[in-house]
Amino acid sequence: MTTLQQIIAITVMNLKGLRQRFWQSSAAIFSIALVITVMVGFLSMADGFEKTVAGTGSDKVAIIIREGSLSELTSGLSLEQAKLLSTAPGVAKLNGEPLASFELFVIVDLLKKSTGLSVNAPMRGIDRTSLSLRENVKIIEGRMFEPGRNEIVVGNNAREQFAGLDLGDTISFGNTEWRVVGVFDAGGSVFESELWADAKVVQTFYNRGTSYQSVRMKLAGPDSLQEIKAFAENDPRLNVDIKTEADYYAEQSKPLTTLIRWIGYPLAFVMALGALAGALNTMYTSVLARMGEITTLRALGFGAFPSFIGILTESIIIAVFGSAIGLGLAFVLFDGMLVSTLNGASFTQAVFEFSISAQLVKHALALAIVVGFVGGFFPALRAARMPIAEAFRITQT
Repeated sequence: MTTLQQIIAITVMNLKGLRQRFWQSSAAIFSIALVITVMVGFLSMADGFEKTVAGTGSDKVAIIIREGSLSELTSGLSLEQAKLLSTAPGVAKLNGEPLASFELFVIVDLLKKSTGLSVNAPMRGIDRTSLSLRENVKIIEGRMFEPGRNEIVVGNNAREQFAGLDLGDTISFGNTEWRVVGVFDAGGSVFESELWADAKVVQTFYNRGTSYQSVRMKLAGPDSLQEIKAFAENDPRLNVDIKTEADYYAEQSKPLTTLIRWIGYPLAFVMALGALAGALNTMYTSVLARMGEITTLRALGFGAFPSFIGILTESIIIAVFGSAIGLGLAFVLFDGMLVSTLNGASFTQAVFEFSISAQLVKHALALAIVVGFVGGFFPALRAARMPIAEAFRITQT
């Protein structure tokens, strides 16, 4: 019998014997499944937030804020600056008018449905050009607000997470009442966490005068961003930062996703050590219980290497099985779950879905295989290197 045939025979025999070692194997499977469920659940939060925030912006739209500002919230632009920026070369036009939107970003208090606690929510003042710069936005219930009125449209995710935002509701911010006249879908982007109102009305009630916080503009072509930057650099009245929306929101997502991963991976590592200890104990016990079988095979001419590979394969298969159970639980419990968390860049709640990516599944499987390999390596090595005479003596005691 060739070495390969011996390996296959021993592996099949070991797998068939898992029924007799059900409780021993179950302990290892459960510990690995728990590790994978916790790790995937934790890191899917980072993936979901990054996907939501980083996927919000467009490479075809530029966003302009005051130089040195970390976000729209801390920015400020005068009406003169906003109008001047809209005349820059590289700005796309429609019917001779620049596709540029002057916008405000303010914080309002809302009650979170899940906790009943007051949280910061983002409210955006927009103008008639804003929707043309957001191609993935559509009104799914009601209508768009009318300019000059205390009316708002709310993102579908915001409505799901915060109280008082159903169509037809009236809600108070400060001393002003606003009526919800529409609900919009923004493809799960950060915009769907926001409330939108007429920019001039927001200016009035929040004492912003004629100022804005950001200017968005549609880029006319691939070189347009550089043209706008050159225009701004050559005008001393324009102390601004200019970047694509895609770059802006990618930067906004980094602090929180980095923090989550810095916590998630060490947590998974510590838990994996526990699972590794369980796997080692399971495989050592399994090898000891089957020492008679292993000794008999060795006496019949089976080599040490096939015995080693057979036991190692069994350990890896147990780990992969545990990983599959853990991934299944994670998908059921977390994938697509809608939550909100504080976006440190804007100090407002961002609503997003947990997202279990293919890359995260690969990491989970890789971790399980490592645990299975290390957990089975030393027991397999012991069984393979033990002299037949000593193995017989152990089986007789």
